[in-house]
Amino acid sequence: DVGEIYSRLLDHRPVIQGEIRYFIKEFEEKRGLRELRVLENLKNTIFETNERVLPKCEQAMHNNLNEVFKRLQAANATIQRLQDREHEERKLQADKQLAREEKYVAHWEEFMREQQKKRAEVDEEHRKAVERLKEQYSEMEKELAKYGSF
Repeated sequence: DVGEIYSRLLDHRPVIQGEIRYFIKEFEEKRGLRELRVLENLKNTIFETNERVLPKCEQAMHNNLNEVFKRLQAANATIQRLQDREHEERKLQADKQLAREEKYVAHWEEFMREQQKKRAEVDEEHRKAVERLKEQYSEMEKELAKYGSF
């Protein structure tokens, strides 16, 4: 008897197990209905998205992408023209620079030829002056030699 009294007073497992079974049964029934509603709402949302929203989005995207593509092509053409102009300008500048360099080289070569000619003239003049001085000193030595015999 003590064991039975003990189990009735202190062992609540059978009562708790019954309560747990009842709670699980109620939870699953309520949860099942709630999940069924959630799944039905998801199905309706997906159907609406597939039938209405997705085609509208595709059409809007197609129209906008075509517009964006046209704008990109126009921008690309503009950039290409700008690059072509810049390339032509650089080529023109390079040609002008090359022409200036050729002009400076020709001018420098002419200057150097003139300098060579002037140097040759100065050298010739110097040589003649040295020759005249030699002759003059030679004559002076001869005259000195005449006076040196006295």
